[in-house]
Amino acid sequence: MINVTTRLLGLEAWRPPRSLTGDESTGQGPVIWLETADERVRACPACGTYANRIKEWVTTRPRDLPVADRICPMLWRKRRWRDDQEQRPRRSFIEQVEQIPARSRLTLRLRRVSGAAVADGGRTIVQSAPDHGVSWPVASAAFTAHTARVLPDEPEPVAVPGIDETRHGRPR
Repeated sequence: MINVTTRLLGLEAWRPPRSLTGDESTGQGPVIWLETADERVRACPACGTYANRIKEWVTTRPRDLPVADRICPMLWRKRRWRDDQEQRPRRSFIEQVEQIPARSRLTLRLRRVSGAAVADGGRTIVQSAPDHGVSWPVASAAFTAHTARVLPDEPEPVAVPGIDETRHGRPR
């Protein structure tokens, strides 16, 4: 589904934003309201059945990359679904999408860019964290996740030991 939100933010499964103008501007950029358009969010994460009643609406504030060098706050209006059928492991659940996992305040895109800035951009974690508006532990975890995707599982065996492979002291 290609719409304004997909092109602007690079995020899929959203309805077009309700507001992109400066009515609710915070001085940084316009506030972007999001609603989920994908019907698969109605599926219960525990059992996979589709819920048919909305229990309540919840608004969260996920953070994403700047748009045109301006930080645009996003407000995601999510639904908490109620599953009325008996013998269900969960009676209610909040919708989630792939780009913003459950209990996450950051988009996966922001995490990936923060980790790639350290791995590929030659920055330290201390430099990347404030540049992307995340904390040091988040930037560190993003760097670790980035290296896990890029590096092989096992390094090649050492043919000739160098200065780093020598052992000092008694072996245990």
